[in-house]
Amino acid sequence: MNNPWHLYAMAALYIVAGIMHFVKPKMYMRIMPRYLPNHKTLVFLSGLAEIILGAALLFKETKAWAIYGIMLMLTVFLLVHFYMLSGKKASAGIPKWILILRIPLQFVLMYWAYGYL
Repeated sequence: MNNPWHLYAMAALYIVAGIMHFVKPKMYMRIMPRYLPNHKTLVFLSGLAEIILGAALLFKETKAWAIYGIMLMLTVFLLVHFYMLSGKKASAGIPKWILILRIPLQFVLMYWAYGYL
């Protein structure tokens, strides 16, 4: 494996974020849009997806599909970010300015991933 350090940083970011879905599932369930079913299952599945995609970044054979998977996953996660802006309870106590900044951050993360194709 001869990847740049920042690809390892990206992989670690997604792996750690995915693990947190299992360590602190209630935190993630609080921010799930009410219109989505089975919050606990979705939290665990999204955590598993983050772990798998983060690990897949590290291998030449799986890196491209991992990048596309990460970009798709981040696009889907925009639902949660917009939902959190819908009201005080949905915001989970996070200041509105942080919630607003998270939206362009999703696009920065997508661009970062795209740069490895």
